[in-house]
Amino acid sequence: MPKRIAVLGSTGSIGTQSLDVISRYPGEFKVEVLTAGNNVKLLTEQALKYKPETVVIANTSHYQQLKTNLRDARIKVHAGDEALEHIVTDPDIDMVIAAMVGYSGLRPTVAAIKAGKRIALANKETLVVAGEIIIKLAKHSGSRIIPVDSEHSAIFQCLAGEEGNPVEKITLTASGGPFLNYTGEMLRNVKPFEALKHPNWDMGNKVTVDSASLMNKGLEVIEAKWLFNLEPEQIKVIIHPQSIIHSFVHFADGSVKAQLGMPDMRVPILYALSYPDRLSSELPRLNLGALKTFTFYEPDETRFRSLALAYQALKQGGNMPCILNAANEIAVNAFLSGKIGFMQMPDTVEYAMQKAEYVSSPGLGYLETSNKMAREIALEYINKIQKQI
Repeated sequence: MPKRIAVLGSTGSIGTQSLDVISRYPGEFKVEVLTAGNNVKLLTEQALKYKPETVVIANTSHYQQLKTNLRDARIKVHAGDEALEHIVTDPDIDMVIAAMVGYSGLRPTVAAIKAGKRIALANKETLVVAGEIIIKLAKHSGSRIIPVDSEHSAIFQCLAGEEGNPVEKITLTASGGPFLNYTGEMLRNVKPFEALKHPNWDMGNKVTVDSASLMNKGLEVIEAKWLFNLEPEQIKVIIHPQSIIHSFVHFADGSVKAQLGMPDMRVPILYALSYPDRLSSELPRLNLGALKTFTFYEPDETRFRSLALAYQALKQGGNMPCILNAANEIAVNAFLSGKIGFMQMPDTVEYAMQKAEYVSSPGLGYLETSNKMAREIALEYINKIQKQI
C-alpha cells in the first residue's frame, strides 16, 4: 500500500516540490489531502491533477469558489482553521508534510502530532515557537518528526547509526544569501527584489528574505536545539556559499561527519518521505570534479544581527522565541511591501523582544497571546518608522 500523504501548504515552495517528488513514485505515495491558505487557483489545479480525497482552504472566504471549481470532481472540500486541524487526524492519513509557512502551521502540526502521525517537518516555526511542548507531545503520542530543512536533514542523516555516541556539537551551514559581501551601508539601501534573488536555493518569498538576513539560520538554530536535544553552545553556524555541504556533526572522539548534495530541496523531501529507506531518483547528481573550491566564513553578527537575536531568544527560552518569530514575520512583510528597510527588520524584532511580556514556561494558550502581542508591538514600531519618513 502506498503511504497516504497530507500536504499542508501544498501551493507553497515546499508543497509544490513535495508534490513533484510524490508524482515520481506512484507506487510508494498517494496524495490524500491538500491544503492551502488563499491560492484557490493553484489548489484547484493540484486537486484536479492529484485527485486527493479532501482539500482544505484555510481562508473561509474562498470556500465557495473552491467548491465551484471542483463541483465535477469527487473531492471533499472544507475550509477554515478548524478543518485544517481536524483533517490531519484522519485515520486514512499515514504521513503529514508540514509545509505551511510561519506561525499558522503550528496548530495543524500539533493536531497531527497528537494523533500520532509521522511528520515531515518543513515548518520550522513549529519548533521555534513551541519546541518543548512539541517534543513532549511527540514522545507521548509516538509521533515521529523527520526534518525536511536541508540542514536539519543533513544532521539527521549524519546521526543515523550513531545512537548513544556523544555529540560534541553540530555546525549548520548557510549560503550567506545574496548580500554576503555587502557592507552595512550597502545593506541599508537594498531593495526587496534584490533580497529575493537567492544565489542557490528556490524558496518562497518569506524564507528567501530570512535567508538574506540570516534570520532563517537563526530560526534553524532554535529548531536544531529541539530536534537534536542540544544546548545553544553546541549549535554553530558557518557560511558556506557553495551550499554543497549541508551541515556537520562533530563527535566527542574528534570525528566529523558531513552530508553533501546539490542544493535541491527535493532530495531532503524524498528522504523524509521514504525514511528509513532511500529510493532511487533521477534528481541532479553532485559532481565533485566540477567543483573548484569549498569556502567557509564565520557569520558577521554585527551586519546580520538577526542571527544574534535568535541566539539571544534561544538562551532566554520561554516565550521569547515565539516573540522573535512573530515580530520577524511582521518585519519581513513590512520590508517586502516597502514600509521599512532591510536593516530595520532586526530593529523591529529587537524592539518587540524588549517590549513584549516574557514568560518562562508558557503553554500553547499563552503562546497564542505572545504571538498576537509581539505582532502588535512590531506593527507599532513600524508605524513609528513610517511617521518619521
